[in-house]
Order: sequence, then C-alpha cells, then structure tokens
Amino acid sequence: MAYPDDLLSPSEHVVIHKHPHWKMLIFPVFWLLVVVAIGTYLAGLVVDQSWASIAWIALTVIGVVLIMWLTLAPVVRWRTTHFIVTSDRVMAREGVFKRTGLDIPLSRINSVRFEHSLLDRVLGCGTLIIESASDEPLEFDDIPSVEKVHSLLYREVNDNPDDDFHPRTLDGRA
Repeated sequence: MAYPDDLLSPSEHVVIHKHPHWKMLIFPVFWLLVVVAIGTYLAGLVVDQSWASIAWIALTVIGVVLIMWLTLAPVVRWRTTHFIVTSDRVMAREGVFKRTGLDIPLSRINSVRFEHSLLDRVLGCGTLIIESASDEPLEFDDIPSVEKVHSLLYREVNDNPDDDFHPRTLDGRA
C-alpha cells in the first residue's frame, strides 16, 4: 500500500516505506518500567497510612504524566516518522502537531552512502546520507536495513529510464 496516495503523482509508486528502527523505543520502554516499578513501590509504602488514597491518586497522576511524557510521546513520534523512497523522489515526514516534511527528487541526488557503528550493525540499522544539489548532505538516522535501503535508492537513482542516455539515429528513433 502506498504511503500517502494523495501525495503521489499518478505514475509514481512507493519503492520503500520505513519508520525509524525500533532501537528508538528502548528508552521509552525502560522509562515505562521504571515509572511503574517506582510507582508500585511508593504505593506499597503508603498502604498503611490514613492518607493512602490521596497518595495513590497523586502517584497515579504523576505516573500517568511521566508515562505520557517519557513513553507515549516518543512512541507516537516514532510511529509518525516516515522515510519513503518512491519512483520519483525521497520523502521524509515527521511530527504530530508540528509536521515537517522533506522531498528530494531522485534526479537531484548526486550520491548516496550509509554509516553504521558496531551496535547499529548488530541491530540492523544505520544512517543514510544523501548528497544532493543542496549545500550540505542530508542525514537520516536510524534507518532499518540501511544497506538494503542504500542499494534500492542507488538503483532507483541510476536505473531511472528517463535518466538513461538514448542515442538518436538520423531518423529520430532510438
């Protein structure tokens, strides 16, 4: 299924659509476990107090706010971040309330490379670096299967039939 069908031209199709790597969710899940563990521990400490119900309400409110801030917001940010390669362009979209987007026509891409550390290699992700007509290379972090994305993008840039040289004969035929 194409990413945003209404953003694609009639002849354009999605080649690859990725969210950032799941490693971005490690700390949100860690904070969820920490908040739940500390909240449970503190709720157990006040169980014998006369003001236990007020303390439990306060702990619940604080816990919910922390979980929304430290867990839910990063998960929603991860889910609404998209890296898309189509037959015509590279698109990056992110954000919920403040939405940002970037489109790079494949014809403007000069080179594509990737980098990944040892940990990134173990987890199967990395940084994709696209050099285009802009001043600075554009870096897209935490792309899953970055080597495959790099190869697919390279093929899309170099296998575009409109970019190929077609020598013309005297009668105008290729």
